[in-house]
Amino acid sequence: MPSTLVAVAVGVLLAIALLGPAFNRSSVAIVAAAAAAPDLDLVFALVDLGDPNATLHTVFVPLLAAAVLYSDTRLGGASRLADRYGLYGVRVAWVAIAALMIAGIGVDAFSSEGVALLYPLSGRYYAVVGGFLLSTQDGIVQTYVTLADGWIEVSSPGTLDTHTIPSPVTPGGDRRLRIVETGEQAVLVATAIVALAAKWLVERYDRLAEARA
Repeated sequence: MPSTLVAVAVGVLLAIALLGPAFNRSSVAIVAAAAAAPDLDLVFALVDLGDPNATLHTVFVPLLAAAVLYSDTRLGGASRLADRYGLYGVRVAWVAIAALMIAGIGVDAFSSEGVALLYPLSGRYYAVVGGFLLSTQDGIVQTYVTLADGWIEVSSPGTLDTHTIPSPVTPGGDRRLRIVETGEQAVLVATAIVALAAKWLVERYDRLAEARA
């Protein structure tokens, strides 16, 4: 399972790409926190109020957040969020929800441990694992999903009762805090750090250039 650091790295890259004029230290911190938030379900598991990769990894969390934000900004009268924070706050909120879904939940969904996307309606974990390649003999080959009786199926490592997610709070055994486990993850984290530093330098240079003009 990718670590929280990897999720934060993806969130930072989303912040750089999507925040636009709302980019600053505070907005990046909010988006990064949203990317890390789903991993807090380990705390719920510690006190027996939920399960790892389930309580906050359900698709209903970002969907509910998006529905509330859409209702506030697009339906009815004046937006409370926009009235208080302006378009800056609205943009940051939407990017934070995107980070929650893509970096916080999506990254773990593409790991072998999987996530309980439909929790609490279903306790089944889903893991989108496989590959995509072009073969001279078989043509296009993808093994992420399969088609069965007209339905798209993904692999499942088990349910809440049969599948255990290793974590630092799991009782007994060897407890490990995952930071970076593969070369690809290391490159991703390093890219996020370099990109964030470069973005801040570019923003600072642009502000100085505008001040001199």
